[in-house]
Amino acid sequence: MTWSAKQYSTFEAERTRPVRDLVAAIPTRDVRVAVDLGCGPGNSTEVLAERFPEARVTGMDSSDDMLVSARARLPGLSFELADIATWNPDQAFDVILANASLQWLPDHASLYPRLVSRLASGGSLAVQTPDNMQEPSHRLAREVAAEGPWAAKIGAVRHPPRHDAAFYYELLKPHCASVDVWRTTYHHPLAGGHAAVVEWFKGSALRPYLAPLDEAEKAAYLERYLAAISEAYPALPDGSVLLPFPRLFVVASR
Repeated sequence: MTWSAKQYSTFEAERTRPVRDLVAAIPTRDVRVAVDLGCGPGNSTEVLAERFPEARVTGMDSSDDMLVSARARLPGLSFELADIATWNPDQAFDVILANASLQWLPDHASLYPRLVSRLASGGSLAVQTPDNMQEPSHRLAREVAAEGPWAAKIGAVRHPPRHDAAFYYELLKPHCASVDVWRTTYHHPLAGGHAAVVEWFKGSALRPYLAPLDEAEKAAYLERYLAAISEAYPALPDGSVLLPFPRLFVVASR
């Protein structure tokens, strides 16, 4: 399952707004070393570098295609190929940013404390994860996968478990001096209507469903998904669709 920087960046302004809100909430302090885990095409890394211009900022991602785009976007910064699941740095960081990346990993009960342990004293772990597994966009992706002729291939696709705000607060409070957790629902107006909703999720949530399919199956799956989306999200009078997108935020400081 590969990532496409071009597909992901189609809605860059909308995808970048949450990370701006997240980075703005990181406590002000002397930040010298910061890292962006799952940096994607570099939009989140750019926000981090703008907030802490004196810091040495590094971006890391497991996708070569994402890193090519990030390096072209920010040639003055360092970007490395790395897997968050096995990331084991030999230094402490003042800020560890993970924007819309940790939801792809399992076992948050051990992952989040492990990341906190890589912080310097007073440092902050700043995380944003989509909190939309029960939204129509994701529920319908599962239903179309399970009910179509491709069910043997993708009917059992499972995402790693996600948790509520209380889980992360209780998990991190024993390890941190402060933990700030909040949830925001963004409402994105998409001028392209229902087709734009499909394009949005082709760059993220639909990837595990589409990856195992051949081209004909992909086209048929997306056709059924579009029909279901068109019923679930009402179109506005001008043909656009207002896409609700809930996200969970955590800023935990040592």
